[in-house]
Amino acid sequence: QVQLVESGGGLVQAGGSLRLSCAPSGRRTFSGYTMGWFRQAPGKEREFVAAITWSGDTTYYADSVKGRFTASRDSAKNMVYLQMNSLKPEDTALYYCAATSFGSVAEYDYGSWGRGTQVTVSS
Repeated sequence: QVQLVESGGGLVQAGGSLRLSCAPSGRRTFSGYTMGWFRQAPGKEREFVAAITWSGDTTYYADSVKGRFTASRDSAKNMVYLQMNSLKPEDTALYYCAATSFGSVAEYDYGSWGRGTQVTVSS
């Protein structure tokens, strides 16, 4: 398993943008892992947001964020990103970065998780 650290969350007005970043702690690398983004709003279960395969060739998105969010990775920098545009108040949540050895979007397949970064979208 690899330990993950998210950053980039904050408070933004509806219609604004944020870019979340995820990095492995220590000298670990994301090589070979599919990286996912999940979120959990207050009083709700954690849900899948986006994922990108280790090669970066394939991305997956929840219907609620398609066309607004973009997952990407920079292997040279060993970083994973989630660009969030046209943010809505319903995007407010704690956003988690996660890693899996499988090409999966199922939460139970992800064995490594960060602690999350808070995104708050005001109306």
